[in-house]
Amino acid sequence: MPLHDNHGRNIHDLRISITDRCNYKCVYCRTGNEGALYAELPFSDYFRMARVFASLGITKIRLTGGEPLLRGGIVNFVRDLSQLRTTEGEPLDIAVTTNGHLLPEMAQPLKDAGLHRVTVSMDAVDPDRFARITRVPNGYDNVLAGIRAARRVGLEPVKVNCVLLRGFNEDQIIPFGMFAREEGVVVRFIEFMPLEEDRTWTRDRVVSLEEIVARMSEYKPLVEIEHEHSETARRYRFEDGIGEIGIIAPVSQPFCGACSRIRLTSDGKIRTCLFSVWDHDLHGEMRRGASDDDLRNFIYKVVEKKEARHHIGEPDFVPASRTMVHIGG
Repeated sequence: MPLHDNHGRNIHDLRISITDRCNYKCVYCRTGNEGALYAELPFSDYFRMARVFASLGITKIRLTGGEPLLRGGIVNFVRDLSQLRTTEGEPLDIAVTTNGHLLPEMAQPLKDAGLHRVTVSMDAVDPDRFARITRVPNGYDNVLAGIRAARRVGLEPVKVNCVLLRGFNEDQIIPFGMFAREEGVVVRFIEFMPLEEDRTWTRDRVVSLEEIVARMSEYKPLVEIEHEHSETARRYRFEDGIGEIGIIAPVSQPFCGACSRIRLTSDGKIRTCLFSVWDHDLHGEMRRGASDDDLRNFIYKVVEKKEARHHIGEPDFVPASRTMVHIGG
């Protein structure tokens, strides 16, 4: 029986964090501390959990981190996942979200293993600004090379995610519009969310969907295009038909009512929402000898309790129990 929560939403999109280590220290995410806080499980454990989720109607799996390309063995894991089938007998849609630093060398092996798509996090198209945001010198050229390698091997559409943070990179909106057109990628702007380790989020640091559209329209007119019901991004193309951008606006225009996602952290905990204050220990059930049917029943019960929405910016908002790097993007 497919997964549905108590709010009538069909849950078909699984995100698996395979590490909470990262080789970048982005200002909107990390304090700069090194290393993982939580466990990295054997890939065989992630695979068993993924297989059980697939039997419950999951059709999409996205590997995240941290930085997932830091994990040795990820190519073989993608190859294993590519052998799974949906309840309809179709291959799963398998994707990776990465900062792109290691992608130039890994794009082809990942494609050969069965990866379908890649999303690259990139918060500036100016090398100096990029270094200021990531706190990693000389990373820009690697990421650009990774984006081009992904396109070259056919991991398309390549999506480039930019978190906008007022005072850091809101002046990159139009340059990113030019980048989308020149590089043949879909650029997606993401409103800054309260998931950073420093807990410095305030609403006035958020660059809203309306402001992004207004600024981009100064460059070239935009036309909104249709998007899937459960898709997080509002989609726009340039009026002349060259280039596409998306805007993910969880703060100014929440899309919780159409959420189709469930997350597994790197230590095997289910999270029903980015802003959950609880984890649900699926891997703990495995360690205690649970059968696949036991795991399915556990997942059903957890998904039923999925939150109706987040409460960002409201007086009763409670920060998530983990920050973004330790949840999985």
